[in-house]
This record gives sequence, C-alpha cells and structure tokens, in this order.
Amino acid sequence: MNELAAEVARRRTFAIISHPDAGKTTLTEKLLLYSGAIQLAGAVRAKKAGRATTSDWMEMERERGISVTTSVMSFEYPHPELPPDAPPVQVNLLDTPGHADFGEDTYRVLTAVDAALMVIDGAKGVEERTEKLIEICRLRDTPVVTFINKLDRECLDPLELMSDVEKKLGMTCCPLTWPIGMGKRFKGVYDLMHNRLHLFQAQGHDKIQQGILVEGLHDPRLDELLGDQVDELRQAAELLGEASAPLDHAAFLAGKQTPLLFGSAMNNFGVRELLEAYIRLAPGPLAREAITGPAAATAPAPGEPVPTRRVAPTEEAFSGFVFKIQANMDPNHRDRMAFLRVCSGVFERGMRAHHCRLGREVGLGNATMFMARDREIVEAAYAGDIIGLPNHGTIKIGDTFTAGEQLRFTGIPSFAPELFRRVLLKSPLKAKALAKGLQQLAEEGAIQVFKPLVGSMFIVGAVGQLQLEVMKHRLKSEYDVDADYESVEYTTARWITPKPTTKSKIEVQKMLEGFQQKNQGNLAHDSHGDLAYLAPNKWNLAKVEERFPDLRFSSTREHT
Repeated sequence: MNELAAEVARRRTFAIISHPDAGKTTLTEKLLLYSGAIQLAGAVRAKKAGRATTSDWMEMERERGISVTTSVMSFEYPHPELPPDAPPVQVNLLDTPGHADFGEDTYRVLTAVDAALMVIDGAKGVEERTEKLIEICRLRDTPVVTFINKLDRECLDPLELMSDVEKKLGMTCCPLTWPIGMGKRFKGVYDLMHNRLHLFQAQGHDKIQQGILVEGLHDPRLDELLGDQVDELRQAAELLGEASAPLDHAAFLAGKQTPLLFGSAMNNFGVRELLEAYIRLAPGPLAREAITGPAAATAPAPGEPVPTRRVAPTEEAFSGFVFKIQANMDPNHRDRMAFLRVCSGVFERGMRAHHCRLGREVGLGNATMFMARDREIVEAAYAGDIIGLPNHGTIKIGDTFTAGEQLRFTGIPSFAPELFRRVLLKSPLKAKALAKGLQQLAEEGAIQVFKPLVGSMFIVGAVGQLQLEVMKHRLKSEYDVDADYESVEYTTARWITPKPTTKSKIEVQKMLEGFQQKNQGNLAHDSHGDLAYLAPNKWNLAKVEERFPDLRFSSTREHT
C-alpha cells in the first residue's frame, strides 16, 4: 500500500446527529476526553464553574447551552484491531446543531462526511428531528451507528427502543452492547461481541473504566457481580439471539442496518465501546460524484446534459469542496473561515489550487485544522480531512478546488425560507455594517438575504424563529448593528429559472422580462444574484405558476 492509500485508509469522518437535548454535545465532549484531545470535560450545565463545552464555541451557544452551528474537531485514536505500534486512526468529528431551525447547516455537513453517529434519548426514543435527519442520511445511503443515551435514568425498555428505531427509521438494529437495568438499577452494559462486562459507576465522570472479561453469559462471575439481575441479562441475550439480525457489514454500509450501543454520555460510560465500534465498522473516505468540464463552472441550462464522474479518494490529484463558511470565529480579527472537505490527493501547506468557479489559480496558505474554535496550521491533509481556508470574500459554499481539473462536487443545496423580516436600521450610519453583516451571514448559509427589485430595504429569510434570533444576536454582537425587524406578508420563496424549452434565447429572455414587469412587487435577488419570487401564500404561488407554465419555481437551489 503506498503512502497516499495508507493515509486515506486511516481516516474516519463522521457527524453526530440527534434531536435537541438527546446528549449529542455531551457525547462529543466525552469522545474528545476519551481520545486525550482534552483533559477536562466541560459539561453543558457547568457555566457557573467557568467551563463550557469545547464544541459550543459561539457566545450565544455558551449562554443558552445549545448548539446553533456545526463544530469541527479532529483527533487521533488507536485502531482497536491493529497492533499498538500501528499508526492511529485520524478521526474527524462534526458536532451538528440539533434544532430544526438549523437543519440546513446539518444537511450540508452530512454531504461532507462518510458516516453518522445517531444519539437517542433512552427515555424518549426516536423523536421527530431524528427522523428527518435519517431521511437526509438515507438520500446518500449514509452508514449510521446508534447510541442509546441516558441509561443512568429511567428509560424505555431496550427492546421497545430497538422496535422504535426499526419502525420509524427503517433500519434493522444489531445490538453490540446490552444494558443491565436502568435508572437506579443500572448496573452497566454487556459487550455481546467480546463477552466483556462493563460495570457502571456514577462517580468519577472523567474516569475511563476497563471492562471485565468473562467466558460467555454463563460465567459464574456474572452471578457474583450482577446478583438477581443476571437472569434478566441472560433472558434478553437469548431473545436477541433468536429475534435480532446478526451484524451485516454490507447492510450497515448501505444504510440498511445500524449497530446499537447503550450508555450514559454524562457519566462517560459506554463511550469507549462506541468509539471503537465506530472505528472498526465505519468506512474510510468514499468516492464522490462531481460534474466535469465547462458545466462545473456555472449552472447548466435546463435540460442540458451534464457530464459527471466519481472522484476516488486515492487519486493523486488534489480536490476538495467547501461545505460551510463561518464568520468571526476569532472576534478579535473578524475572520471568515471556509470549511473544506478534502476528497482526493494531498493538501500541502502553501500549495496553489484551481478555484473552479472563478476559473483561476489561487494560493491556499495558512490552512488550519480544528478543535472547535482552537486551530493549528496544517502541514498536510488527505481525503476525509476537514481543513479551514481563510476567506476574504472570494470563497462560497459549494466551491470546488482542484489541482487543475474543472470539477464541481454536487449535492449541496439551499432551502426556501419560511419566515421573513424587513430590516429597518436605527442608525443610517450603520448601513455599510449592516450590508457587510448580512452578506457574510448569507455566505455562511445562516440566513438568506433578498434585495427586492422595488425598494431599498433588505428582506431576510429564515427557516424558523430561533434562526432569526441568532441573526439578530450576531448582527448586534459581531457587527454592532441595531435594527428593527418588521414582519412582511411573504410566507415562502421560490427561485425562478426557465424550464427546458425549444424557444430561442431571445424568446426566453422576453418571457423573463414580461414575468418581471408583471410581478415586480414580489421579486427579489438573493445574495447570489439569483431571481426569487416571494409569495404571500400558497394560493398566490399556485396562481403565478399557472400563469407562467414555462418557468420553474424551485424550493431548493444548488450551490454553484
């Protein structure tokens, strides 16, 4: 195996997904603790002690104890099935927002990973947000490992939780560990794969406990350690042997089966088994679909055939795409960082690369790797790695960088907002600061900004109320912008493009001009310059679509 293939093989890149409050960010923190990446776990509730979770770096996240933006963290961990002197696995972990209002950020992250780790609150089972996130994973057949959390509290019956996952998410479950009791009776978990008992201790949240090796479920030591609960474990194991499916690695990689583990992230219990199971089972960097040739630089005309190819991670030529932009990670320097997923080849410090959208070569100096907001200069990065590129306004979400080939990696969409506000500045002197703030937040995909064809005031669009609150908070704290946000009559937006047609370009242009003349009051350009129709209600939208059958009214748009 050559050096490039060996480096690619030791990469694992995954996102943690869950319904809000399932314990996702706490689990992230404990994975970092266990790997040695941090020495002290900062619980979400430990604000009074002056600590906050490593992954929640934004001021608003620390104040509210929620995740409102994705964090990227990289660390190394020994492969559990390789000799101790073997190179460790490079783990790239992305902690995503759980709240539905930030679903677009999570969706884009899922385009940049090779697997997902799903966290479920054992007391609540599969919740609505989890179902929606798994739908997104299913679109790409993303492999999913499941962690049932909070077993130190009263939870649903484990068999009921398995059934809930299978019925609601459409994946068969393969338990790798099994809980012994719950709440006050929680004794630990039994590792079904390695015949190892892990006893639970409520104290020492930052300690890592070793499992006790036993010779199967009938080892007398289990009777000594578990007392009257040993019969429950043996009965459950017997039932699982008859009813549950064996581990099928191909089905897991196809997103049809999910390995299931139990524990308590708050108590750092079951975390090691989860991490090692993920490293053993999850795929390394996968090949990715990309548009090639001139069509990669601009959006193709409707109906125009688009040439594509799959880019293998072990190809010698460098390539990667930007899936996220974050402004003001370092408030002292007002920086903007573009998060790039390396797809093939090797990124080297100071290299120059072809910026496919701009069609020119650019320098990629001072790229960084992340531990949430903390960062260090990267010397080399391989397929699967996530690196940060300093962005001076020339990089957008969806941009592709290569060693020279004209490519565009696909599948990074924007969704139509459902909540709109008109921005009214309190001080005209802040007009430039407002324009800059809105531009940068729109670049991140945190909000969408529309400039009406009629009128001079910006209209901002968001998926939900919390997203608007984050925007207001950030405009005030990061750009010193005081504004009022006035309700408008719009309830949805649609991007306007011509449908495939036999008409000439002149005829299509006249049709678009006629459409704009008749609907000026509802039209705006978004931050990319694309034309959008802002509809006050579904009836109005349906009528306009009926009057202009040669136009496509799209609820999503591809980043190009």
